[in-house]
Amino acid sequence: MAIVTEAVKESLLGSTEEPQLSHQSRSNFVRHAQKDENGELFMNEENFINAVAPKQEDYHKIKREQYGILFSVADRRRAGKLNVTDWASFENLLAKPDAEYEIAFRLFDFDGTGSVKFDTVQGLYNMNKSADSIPFDWNSEWASLYGGRSKSRHDMTYPQFAQMLRGLQGERIRQAFHIFDKDGDGFIQPEDFQRIILETSKHKLSDHVLDNLPTLCNISTSNRISYANVRAFQNVMREMDIIDLVVREATKKSKDGKITRTDFLNEAARVTRFSQFTPMEADILFHFAGLDAPSGRLSQKDFAKVIDASWRIPVIAVGQALATGHEVAEKTKSVLHGVLESAHHFALGSIAGAFGAFMVYPIDLVKTRLQNQRSSRPGERLYNNSLDCAKKVIRNEGFTGLYSGVIPQLIGVAPEKAIKLTVNDLVRGFFTDKETNRIRYSQEVLAGGTAGACQVVFTNPLEIVKIRLQVQGEIAKNVEGAPRRSALWIVKNLGLVGLYKGASACLLRDVPFSAIYFPTYAHLKSDFFGETATNKLGVVQLLTAGAIAGMPAAYLTTPCDVIKTRLQVEARKGDTKYHGLRHCATTVWKEEGLAAFFKGGPARIMRSSPQFGFTLAAYEVLQKTFPMPGEGEPITPTGHVEPSVGGQGAKAPLPYLRSRNALKLILDLDQNIGRVQVPRPENWPKFLQNSK
Repeated sequence: MAIVTEAVKESLLGSTEEPQLSHQSRSNFVRHAQKDENGELFMNEENFINAVAPKQEDYHKIKREQYGILFSVADRRRAGKLNVTDWASFENLLAKPDAEYEIAFRLFDFDGTGSVKFDTVQGLYNMNKSADSIPFDWNSEWASLYGGRSKSRHDMTYPQFAQMLRGLQGERIRQAFHIFDKDGDGFIQPEDFQRIILETSKHKLSDHVLDNLPTLCNISTSNRISYANVRAFQNVMREMDIIDLVVREATKKSKDGKITRTDFLNEAARVTRFSQFTPMEADILFHFAGLDAPSGRLSQKDFAKVIDASWRIPVIAVGQALATGHEVAEKTKSVLHGVLESAHHFALGSIAGAFGAFMVYPIDLVKTRLQNQRSSRPGERLYNNSLDCAKKVIRNEGFTGLYSGVIPQLIGVAPEKAIKLTVNDLVRGFFTDKETNRIRYSQEVLAGGTAGACQVVFTNPLEIVKIRLQVQGEIAKNVEGAPRRSALWIVKNLGLVGLYKGASACLLRDVPFSAIYFPTYAHLKSDFFGETATNKLGVVQLLTAGAIAGMPAAYLTTPCDVIKTRLQVEARKGDTKYHGLRHCATTVWKEEGLAAFFKGGPARIMRSSPQFGFTLAAYEVLQKTFPMPGEGEPITPTGHVEPSVGGQGAKAPLPYLRSRNALKLILDLDQNIGRVQVPRPENWPKFLQNSK
């Protein structure tokens, strides 16, 4: 038994053995610490707040100064400052699975005994509550169940304290309801309900819910709010993670991305083991989520106003909108601004596209050489495979031979990528439902195919010049005295009509490629990586999605690419001369078989997949390095993404997330804990009291 007790105590209070100091912990400490008179690094409370509460995070719910509460938890030596070992111990505590509750427990366990005195909890509450706070009875039946009656109080262990803390908010709401239910009929006024929630739950609810609390009375025929309404409201607020999961699953199955109350309850029955939500709870959820959408069919955007506790219209943006209003709107909508923005995106896209094309150009050259190889007999083949082709190109033409024809490729890739991306975005935007941000799969395919068709205007001339430059090194090796031609000579020799030779084959390749690529890319982002309106993906995720989407698009369109290459390459003496799509396809089938249609397929995957990855990564970096001048945050409802069951986890640092969640529990006691308190009038200096 003693061993078990010691193990529990060690779990809560930490062992005497110093925690292992990781490189990351030391780096975090050094970055925020300062030196004392002896040159030793230490953290004071301000340094600590900077370390656990980065300034760029959202503090409109829990004020940044309130993170100073946790300094006393980290200051285990009660020295008023933290050394590197104290910080490492606190970071180790944050990494525990139940860190939020354990941090709260250590805050109240002043003496480090492994238990919390009930009077300590009550004392901290009394110290922080304001003069006009709704009273709370610490001698109630509920309180006695956890700490014993007033004459026989007992200390609470960690599990007991954690359970008490979990139920504290509900008990505060229950007692407050009794105070305002003066008639004892089980009803209170809407403004009283609003005051109760603002005092007990403001730090956990979105501004949208808080601003519309009095409207809860509208879910019934009465103009007052019953205790059943209050309990149902509280249950809804506590089950936000489950609600988020149910909403995500239900909207995925809906054709238009919207669901009704019935859809929600049916999906909840599938997702949860038991019936999780009562009819009244569903009514309350749909009431608050549907205040701006009275049709009863709601999208994820509607539910986000309730589910995401940080949902709000940024104060700065609102201030700007009120201050400049019409001028800002006119400026952002001006033709000049639109032209400059398009030019900015076009320039960045051109550079990124050229970078991506340059990085994979040797693979593209190998692919072209393999596809142009006519013979099916091993003894007559110049190249056995992609690696053999690359080796022979380097041996016969030098390393620069791998970049034959790269200049026209870089010149042409800018308008090609710009047109493809722009047309796809325009067509997708036309078909996308503005409210739900949903688009049908057939419309996604149409948007991609249209983009692929439009790009052929630039792609075909680019491809035919590039291909002829890529294979002329091979001709020079096999044909003595064969001259090397420049890109300009090829353009002049072909003429305008000749530059579009094989355009039908180019269409045959680019239309299905884009029709496959863009929908696949969009669904990888949303369905696999969890991108939403509030959850933006990182560069690595976007790069990965782009690379994966390019694989099936590239390989499945390889037969079309082979036909295009054969039509656009200048036929050598003795080679079959093709007269069109059908003639080329049937001739290749008869002379070389099915396998010939997939020549260079792996090389095409190796080129297309990383090319989109490089292009996308470069574009993201360029956007961050060279942002659009004057481009600011959009004036739209926003907020930091709260972690959820069905969605992507928050991207904020772990110390901040864990510290914030611990504060959410602690502030259930009183939302003013840790805030700078204005002294009560009776505590003001006498000269101020006399001046009132």
